[in-house]
Amino acid sequence: MDGNDLAHGLWPFFREHLAGATFTDLTHAFFPGQPKFADFPDEERHLLQDYALGHSCQVHHYAHVGQWGTHVDPPVHYIEGGRTLDAITPAEMVLPLVILDISERVARNPDAVPTLGDIDIWEARFGRIPSGAFVALRTDWSQRWPDKVLMSNHDAAGKSHCPGWSQEVLTCLIEQRNVTAIGHEQLDTDPGLSVSAGDDGLERYVLSKDRWQIEMLTNLDRVPPAGALIIATWPKPKGGSGFPARAIAIHR
Repeated sequence: MDGNDLAHGLWPFFREHLAGATFTDLTHAFFPGQPKFADFPDEERHLLQDYALGHSCQVHHYAHVGQWGTHVDPPVHYIEGGRTLDAITPAEMVLPLVILDISERVARNPDAVPTLGDIDIWEARFGRIPSGAFVALRTDWSQRWPDKVLMSNHDAAGKSHCPGWSQEVLTCLIEQRNVTAIGHEQLDTDPGLSVSAGDDGLERYVLSKDRWQIEMLTNLDRVPPAGALIIATWPKPKGGSGFPARAIAIHR
């Protein structure tokens, strides 16, 4: 490619804005035995072909549920007739990234959730949350990965103490700020105590509004709270209800 080629299309934008940017992986590498939802089977993996067996290439066979590791949940995951993974458009996969940080509160109280005050503080500093954004909840819970006991954080009575979203914040983000998607570091959208009581209302709410989400993000502490972009992508299973995702933040 000569210098003149860089004058075409989006190449000047790449050269000016992206060539020197930081690319932060927000994704856990998945593997058998990792933290998972209690009623899901573990991943199964084996080699179909390998150099040590005399083959000219290496090929793995993977078997796992769609909601595995850092993964995407489309509306159909909870909503009958909702959009499936193949119906989410590529334009929805590159979005402004907003990070709401409640990590200090979570360090003191693992049951903490965001409040409207957290949105007020963010917007007082950076302006109104942009329409179409991806909003991620930073709790630093991903620093417990891959310890299954620490991730679920059950007490002696078997109740999980993990942070989660709140209805008031999700309602504001979806119905007033018109965000495209949300994400978080913990296993669930709902706080641990709600999940322990069988309440998954917050996740159901998000997906019922034709939004999608990514669960079990990581490295949100390495990304600025405003100004970054997120690329969120996954395979395209026809009619898919969930799949491991790859999420990347681009920032200065």
